[in-house]
Amino acid sequence: MKAIGYCEPGGSDVLREFDVAEPLPGPRDLLVDIRAVAVNAVDVKLRSKARPKGQPRILGFDGAGIVTAVGSEVTLFAPGDRVFHAGTIGRPGTNARLHLVDERIAGKMPASLSFEEAAALPLTAITAWELLFDQMGATRGAPARAGSILIINGAGGVGSMLVQLAARLTHLHVIATASRPETAAWVRSLGANTVIDHKDDLGAQLDRAGISQVSHIAALTGTDRHWPTIARIIAPRGRIGIIDDPVSLDIVPLRAKAASVTWEAMFVRSQFATSDMIEQHRLLCAVADLVDAGRIRTTMHDHFGPLTPANLARAHDHVASGRAVGKAVLGPMPG
Repeated sequence: MKAIGYCEPGGSDVLREFDVAEPLPGPRDLLVDIRAVAVNAVDVKLRSKARPKGQPRILGFDGAGIVTAVGSEVTLFAPGDRVFHAGTIGRPGTNARLHLVDERIAGKMPASLSFEEAAALPLTAITAWELLFDQMGATRGAPARAGSILIINGAGGVGSMLVQLAARLTHLHVIATASRPETAAWVRSLGANTVIDHKDDLGAQLDRAGISQVSHIAALTGTDRHWPTIARIIAPRGRIGIIDDPVSLDIVPLRAKAASVTWEAMFVRSQFATSDMIEQHRLLCAVADLVDAGRIRTTMHDHFGPLTPANLARAHDHVASGRAVGKAVLGPMPG
């Protein structure tokens, strides 16, 4: 079977095509014929730093495709079903013709989307949903006095999903950051009520918008750089959710406000096989229903063509540039 991976960490030029053994489903596994994938920041991070152990590492977390075989204990899907999923850290990824995924972290694919449009969604949808509802405690359908949420880097992959979920499923006032006219227009189209520039003083911009403090802050990037402002503008008993990798954070200034800091890592459920692992299946099915009902939309923005080493390298470079909007996707492997 054809797959794309790397043997030594480095730049995008380390990506190569390999022949690997066709995977066999375990008891709860789906074998998926991959029709489209998306590239995430975690792909770039791992390719740059993580050394494979004895064999090529096949990256890729987001995938959409057709189930071709199932394990002996599978109950949620059958061969022929269209699925989308975000995989897990500990198994070979979706940059391959076939991919194994536990049924408990896969969802039914939105019927209204193409494979490419669907592949853009899983990892960021899971991250945004868990961050908003599980970690930061936002309430679906809460009263209008529900507060506000500041989403730092609203035009990125996670931000693009988080803006939509907060705008469509809560009554939070959605403040998103964007630094270019095209990204500002993008987050407004997704439902942001207020847009500010993360390259300028966030607090001063909020003051000019008449917003003195926010009840929820989603720190998606540059958390250590923005931390003094975050600590200043978070509301009493507010919640701060983090997904990036700050070197260190001084949370003592939050004590006076009894503000909370929480971390989101969407691979935790699959990595540790938690008892509630199936919640990611339910979450993805809920996202599919929201898409098919027209309440949220795909965040696919750039299509890099078929899944080849050269095209995948271009997509990695695009994601690493810091200028990506929404999600970068690729079609199936040729041949």
